Amino acid sequence: MNYDELLAFASRHIFYVIALVGITLALGYTEIVRLFRPFKALRPAALTALINRENALVVDFSAINDFEKGHIPGSKNVVFSQFDPDNKVLANAKALPVVAVCRNGQASEGAAKRLKAAGFEHVYWLDGGIAAWQQAELPLVKGR
Repeated sequence: MNYDELLAFASRHIFYVIALVGITLALGYTEIVRLFRPFKALRPAALTALINRENALVVDFSAINDFEKGHIPGSKNVVFSQFDPDNKVLANAKALPVVAVCRNGQASEGAAKRLKAAGFEHVYWLDGGIAAWQQAELPLVKGR
């Protein structure tokens, strides 16, 4: 295939070309944003290693009733609507690794950004949230 054939194809199928360019730009943008975000994403296995090796503080931003249904052992619950990086649960943890967790990973990503902006040194985010933790067949604790 030469350049003239490629140009002829593109002119006949303009919508496919526009879709391809749009998808390529969107993927490029999301990868660049992920590369430069101020916190690190973790998978469940990496989180267990971080908890065991560096005594990481796991902060669960789930609603209280969701937290009571099941949470990562040792995690602390902070309701996202009442989240303040200067919260008493987090006050002494600025030098510790802090991992933001929620049910599916969406709310905790925003919390991780706020923690980093508040001066926390080592901020992590559980990619996929509690759902990823359960999919990895890791234990959850029920109750408070």
